Amino acid sequence: MVSNQNTTLMSEEFLQYIWKFRLFQNKVFTSQNGETVEILSPGEQNFNSGPDFINTRIKINGVTWAGCSEVHKKASDWQRHNHHLDKAYDNTILHVVEEHDTDIKNSAGQTIPFIELKYDSALLEKYKNLVSVSTNIPCKSCLPKIERIELQQWLTKLMVERLEKRTDEILQILNFTNNHWEEAFYIMLCRNLGFKVNAEPFEMLARSLPLQILAKHKNNLIQLEALLLGQAGLLSDKPADEYCSQLATEYNFLKKKYQLISLQKQVWKFMRLRPANFPTIRLAQLASLINNSSSLFSKLIEAEDIKQIEGLFNTSTSAYWENHYTLGKTSPASPKKLSKESIDLLTINTIIPFLFVYGRERKILHLQDKAFQLAEAISAEKNSIIAAWKKYGAKVSNAFESQALLQLYNHYCTKQKCLHCTIGHWYLTKF
Repeated sequence: MVSNQNTTLMSEEFLQYIWKFRLFQNKVFTSQNGETVEILSPGEQNFNSGPDFINTRIKINGVTWAGCSEVHKKASDWQRHNHHLDKAYDNTILHVVEEHDTDIKNSAGQTIPFIELKYDSALLEKYKNLVSVSTNIPCKSCLPKIERIELQQWLTKLMVERLEKRTDEILQILNFTNNHWEEAFYIMLCRNLGFKVNAEPFEMLARSLPLQILAKHKNNLIQLEALLLGQAGLLSDKPADEYCSQLATEYNFLKKKYQLISLQKQVWKFMRLRPANFPTIRLAQLASLINNSSSLFSKLIEAEDIKQIEGLFNTSTSAYWENHYTLGKTSPASPKKLSKESIDLLTINTIIPFLFVYGRERKILHLQDKAFQLAEAISAEKNSIIAAWKKYGAKVSNAFESQALLQLYNHYCTKQKCLHCTIGHWYLTKF
């Protein structure tokens, strides 16, 4: 059941939509004093504190006014929201309402002009139908009919939005590393090597084992594995075989040398994972990656295409892991290289966001362009959300489009922000 408060908010949001796109039926508005009000521009929607719209421009009896406009279902909502006490609303030149049930004033005691919006009731019914649909993709019926160019423009905006949302996360890691890009990239790469299940412990490991320590031992694969597996807390006090014993000896020495404090073994998850995704295998792959490349982020900046990136990640683990998934327990022999799918996911979730942010922070436009080009060169992800989009007629040909659709689903569809979505707008006004 929808609460009265939520109903009011929904009504206000719908009225803001009507106002923003000038979907009202009124041709001429009349103020409370009988003055003619002409709308020159509704203004720009303000998603921060303060009035709903800024840079509104109107004419009252031929005199042009510029300022802010506030949208409410009822005029009395102005007092209910305490805007009459808030100086931030003193620049409001127009109160836009569905029902004028009282005159309102700003904190200086000045009466604010109002207009009552009239709109096609069919629009409201379509909106109610849209947000009441039980499926998580309420606009599914119109997807095959929307103009491809309109959809593509919206997907581009969504992709930029998705990358910008990752910016804060990357900047926080940069702050932790004192703006050391290679170190920050290493932390993010480790996190994403854990994928969803072990992302947190992988990041904990990276933060507890600085890249500069690993770099000192980059030419010794055994020491790299010892540092990573030991710091992860995965080396037993009672080694199961000679290789485990060698790793434990190396780690105990390096632990004292660098005064390291290892993680607890219990933070790692093995259950319900395919053996190829076990943390032990991912750590062995990380050791191999560090062993075979230095200044990885710098190399990725220089990489010209996805093939060169795949080449940087196409490394083999040490021989021990050819017939092991965990320490001390043998398994049928198989190579343990990162799969193409894994490399694609690391590119999508780590490399592309870092290139975008680095290019933006350093004002290197071609790196931002490269981030988009890489996304277009990678196959679309395979998951239940993308499968649903495809089922309802969306064409998803690459990771650029699948990432945009994930952003759309997670931040618009599931939150019923249809009024802020290009597809929702198309459904309401053209479908």
